Amino acid sequence: MGWLYMTSLKGHSSPRQYLDAQFTYERADVRSNVLRSALVSMRVYYAAVEQVRIATGAREVWAAICLVRYNPRDREGYIFGYKDMEESMGPYECDCPTSILDLLTPTDAQHALQWRARCRENAAVRRAKAARPSPRVGQVIVFDEPLSFADGRSFQRLEVIANPRSHRTVLFRAPSSSSLYRIPNIKSRSYRLVDPPR
Repeated sequence: MGWLYMTSLKGHSSPRQYLDAQFTYERADVRSNVLRSALVSMRVYYAAVEQVRIATGAREVWAAICLVRYNPRDREGYIFGYKDMEESMGPYECDCPTSILDLLTPTDAQHALQWRARCRENAAVRRAKAARPSPRVGQVIVFDEPLSFADGRSFQRLEVIANPRSHRTVLFRAPSSSSLYRIPNIKSRSYRLVDPPR
């Protein structure tokens, strides 16, 4: 299915609320309800959708995935668009939170099983990155591979120093140098920290 664009969220306060409402309904044959949902990075919606067959009571919980574009200042007025799919389509987006994955019922669909496995692998990587200690002032950071910087220099070891402009971030100083560097997304890199000698 392609993208669907609209000029309003039809009374809903956010894209997530709008999409929750789209997957929550009751018809003569089936009742559908969103058990849990998340909008990740404001661009991908994930939901555990429960569907119960009215005649038999058979229950299934599957994953809905929607690509999302939301721009309340769009020049043409089309502020919200989404493209929906479900897990058995083998979507490329696989950052579904485990709290949603844990609600899904078993399936035999191979693409869905592969997608669930990719999501769990990505969640494990995110947990490992989050658990990695943050560099503290006075430590030395040692990267598994040398990092190259815009000035053409590469370093594997850098000293962690205080940032005079921000108490929330640190800077890195090259050994035997006064050159200072910033390293965005530090936890996405492999490193170890060495405490200063006491």
